[in-house]
Amino acid sequence: MARSQLQKLGAYMRPHWQKAGLGIASLLVVNFIGVRIPLLIRDGVDQLQVSFSFDQVMGYVGLVLLLASVMWVIRMVSRILLFGVGRQVEFDLKQHLFEHLLTLEPAYFGRISIGEIISRATSDVDNIRRLLGFAVLSLANTVFAYALTIPVMLTINVRLTLIALAVYPLMLVLVQMFSRRLRAEQMQVQERLSNLSNLIQEDMSGIALIKIYAQEANEQQAFDQLNHQLLDANLALARSRNTLFPLLGGLASISLLVVLAFGAGAIANGALSVGDFVALILYVERLVFPTALLGFTITAYQRGEVSIDRVEAILNTKPDIASPADALSLPVQEVEGYLEARNLTYAYPGSEIPALEDLSFKIYPGETIAIVGPIGSGKSTLANALPRLLDIPSGQLWLDNRDVTQIALPDLRRAIAYVPQDSFLFSTTIENNIRYGEPLSTLPETEFAAKQAEINQEIQNFPQRFQTIVGERGITLSGGQRQRTALARALLIDAPILVLDDALSSVDNQTATAILSSLSTGTTQKTVLFISHQMSAAATADRIFVMDQGRIVQTGTHAELLDQPGLYRTLWSQHQLEAALT
Repeated sequence: MARSQLQKLGAYMRPHWQKAGLGIASLLVVNFIGVRIPLLIRDGVDQLQVSFSFDQVMGYVGLVLLLASVMWVIRMVSRILLFGVGRQVEFDLKQHLFEHLLTLEPAYFGRISIGEIISRATSDVDNIRRLLGFAVLSLANTVFAYALTIPVMLTINVRLTLIALAVYPLMLVLVQMFSRRLRAEQMQVQERLSNLSNLIQEDMSGIALIKIYAQEANEQQAFDQLNHQLLDANLALARSRNTLFPLLGGLASISLLVVLAFGAGAIANGALSVGDFVALILYVERLVFPTALLGFTITAYQRGEVSIDRVEAILNTKPDIASPADALSLPVQEVEGYLEARNLTYAYPGSEIPALEDLSFKIYPGETIAIVGPIGSGKSTLANALPRLLDIPSGQLWLDNRDVTQIALPDLRRAIAYVPQDSFLFSTTIENNIRYGEPLSTLPETEFAAKQAEINQEIQNFPQRFQTIVGERGITLSGGQRQRTALARALLIDAPILVLDDALSSVDNQTATAILSSLSTGTTQKTVLFISHQMSAAATADRIFVMDQGRIVQTGTHAELLDQPGLYRTLWSQHQLEAALT
C-alpha cells in the first residue's frame, strides 16, 4: 500500500489508538501463549518416553487446556477491540463525509452522480472498516506468528526449519504478481457498483416518468446490462482470488510435508527427539493458517486501498465557494436589502459564452423587482448568484454596499430567502417542511406563512392538516401546492430579501398576482426579486428588468416599458394573445 494511504490509515486510527494498541498487544500475548503450548507438549512427550504416568498426562492436559482457554479469551478481547476500532472509524468517516458534502456547492453534485456518492459513503467506507478491522487483526497476527515462531523453530532444528520455510519466498512472489491485478479488478467492481447504484437512485426518483412513458422494459434492460457488468467484474475478481488463495494454502502445506519427510530421518539418526519433532509439526501447522489467510488479507488491503482513494477524492475536494478568512459579519437585523451589481459577468465552467454579461443595476430596500425574459436569458443564473450558489468574481455584486464575496456565507444566506424553480420538499409533514428554516417556529407562525403563500386553505382541507405527510420530494402534492409550500418555508424565516426564481410557474396568474401583491403591501422592509414568465404578475412590480442573452436590455415600470418598443412589448403581446386563446 502506498505511503500516503498508510498515512491516511494512521490518521483514521489515531483517535482510537489506545483501543487499537490494546487489541494488537492482546494479539502479541495470544501468539506468545501459542508458541509456549507446543514447547509444553514437547516437554511432556519427551518426559513420558522416560517414565509414563497417567497423572503426568492429566497434568500436561490440564495445563494445555488452561493456556488454550486463556488464549481464547484474550483472542476474543483482541477481536472485539480491533473490530470495534473498525466500526468507530466507519462512523467517523461517514460523519466526516456527510459534513464535508454539506460544504460543497450545488455544482459539485452536477459533476458527480448521487449514486456514486452513496456508493462511496457506504460500500467504500465499509471496505475501509474491514481493512481496519479484519485486515489489521490478520496482519498483526501473521507478523507475531512468524516473529515468535520461527526463532523457536530454529532453536529446535535449523536445517529442518530452513527447509520447511524454503517455500515461503514463493508466496511473496505470488502476492506481488497478483497484487496489481487484484487492485485493478477491485477498482472495476467499485465503479460498476456505483453505476448500478446511480441507476437505481435515478429510476426510483423518476418512477412516475418511467410509468407515464411505459419505459419499464427499457429500464429493466439497462439494469440488466449494468448488473451483468457488475457480475462480470465480481467474477473476474473471484477468479483471481480463488486462484491465489489455494496456491498460498498449498505452498504453506508443503512445508508440513517437508517436516514429515525429513523429520523421520532426523529422529532415526538421533538428531531430533520425538518431542522436538511433534513441536516442529505443531509450529508448521501454526504458520499454515495465517499464511493461507494472507490471501484474504491482501484482498482486504486491495479493497481498502481502492476505497481510500475514492473516499479521499471527496474529502480532498475543496469548496469553490466558502467564507473568506477575514469574512465580514452581517447580522440579519442590520440588513437593509440594498442590492447593486457592477458589471457582473459570469460564465459556467467549460463555457466560453457568459451566462451573465456586464450586468449593472441598483435595487433599493423594500422594492419589488420583476425579472422577465426568454428562456436562457440568464434570469436563474442571476438568482443563483445572489446567495453565492455560484462562484462569482469579487467586486461585482454588493449587498448594503458590502461585496457579497466578502460576507460570511451563513450571514449572506440568512439575509436572502431563495425559492428556486425546483420546489424540493422533504418526506415529512407539511409543518416540518414549512418550518425547515426555523425549526422552533410555532404552529400559528407556520399558519401565517402558509396564508401569505396562499396555501393555508388547502392545507386545512387535508385530513391531517399540517401533520399531513408529503411523499418523497413532495410527490403527493400538486405542482402548485409544492411551490406555495416552498414559498411559505421562505416567508417563515422573514429574511430581508426574497428571491423567487420562477417559483410560481405552476400557480395560476390570479393566485400569483395575489401572492406578489401581499408581499409588496404586507412586508414593507422586504426586497423582492420575482423571476417569472407570468407577465400579469410581473406587471404589478415596482420595476421590471428585461433580460436577454445574459444582459439587462430594458428597465422600467410596466407602463413605461409598454410605451417603448422592445422585447418587453413583444413578451406582453404574446401574453395577451395566450390569455385570449385560453
